[in-house]
Amino acid sequence: MSGEYALAFKLLGVGMITVFLILFLVVVFGNVIIRLVNRYFPEAEKILSSNTGEGISRKKLAAITAAVNMATRGKGKITNIEKL
Repeated sequence: MSGEYALAFKLLGVGMITVFLILFLVVVFGNVIIRLVNRYFPEAEKILSSNTGEGISRKKLAAITAAVNMATRGKGKITNIEKL
């Protein structure tokens, strides 16, 4: 009976290690692909005008920009502002 348990734990360990390694490779290759695409095929940056014509004042635009910069630590970009 103990031999069956040993085999079961070996299979469990091998299976868990295999799943962990495959998920690790997916994450690593995904990050590498994302960095390569962002480096060699950057997205065209859109410049928001200070007067959007929708009634958003410069002060509100500055506040929104500051909030996004603080929340994303400078990595976020505002592409569109819609008034609800």
